[in-house]
Amino acid sequence: MSGEPFLVHRNLLFTVAYEMLGSAADAEDVLQDSWLRWRNVNHADVRDQRAYLVRIVTRQALNHLRARSRLREKYVGEWLPEPLLTGPDVADDVEFAESVSIAMLTVLETLGPTERAVFVLREVFDVPYDEIAEAVDKTSAAVRQIAHRAKEHVAARRPRVDVRRAEQEEVVARFVVAVNSGDIQGLMDVLAPDVVSVADGGGFVRGAARRPIVGAEKIARYLLGGLAKLGVPFEARPAWVNGAPAIRGEVDGALAGAICFAIAGGRITRIYSIANPHKLQRLDELSELVR
Repeated sequence: MSGEPFLVHRNLLFTVAYEMLGSAADAEDVLQDSWLRWRNVNHADVRDQRAYLVRIVTRQALNHLRARSRLREKYVGEWLPEPLLTGPDVADDVEFAESVSIAMLTVLETLGPTERAVFVLREVFDVPYDEIAEAVDKTSAAVRQIAHRAKEHVAARRPRVDVRRAEQEEVVARFVVAVNSGDIQGLMDVLAPDVVSVADGGGFVRGAARRPIVGAEKIARYLLGGLAKLGVPFEARPAWVNGAPAIRGEVDGALAGAICFAIAGGRITRIYSIANPHKLQRLDELSELVR
């Protein structure tokens, strides 16, 4: 069974689906649908099994993207991707780590379904244009144009990241100390003046801001003020989430959320807080993301 192509490439297929959907739960659904379709294929007729499987997964992910667009309109507050617990080894591939970061996945949400599929397959997985064309039912020429537009769109919106891994860890460590000690000045010192904080509580979490908050002082006071009102202990613990240093937040010892960051110039420029309980299932088990 270990040689079954779908199982051999499963981590890759999950990563493709997750990059396209920003949801591990949806990615697992896509893999289930794709497995059923793969079982009905005459494998002897498939010359490149990896490429064929990626094509199946891409088509199923596109179906999910198109179907859920209507559901997203009813979502309470800001929508953020589902965070995944990853090992620090994901960060060794800098470009790949950036592609699976919460910051990048949030930007990818601003693309249309076909644009997102083309961008992910081309920029992250380096799939040839003709193979992408088969997956998205477009001509190679059309795919090249879509890829160009999508790349420009993402480049204009992606947060600037220009720090080394060690510096990222140091900045997050300072954030952890400031939050756990209630040090408002220490917190403001690690935040960029125009920092933006986005929270996703999904309508289930009291205190989760439903709109972005801008500015170091406003964010520091909102965050520490909210924690002070909990009435139970809160602890920020360092973790590796989506290939980057992040925080696992615990309230009275129980998982309450993940906090991820975009960091530039030694300071935090974006804060992404995911507290929707339906999105925290993958923070207690390691996800194997590969390309």
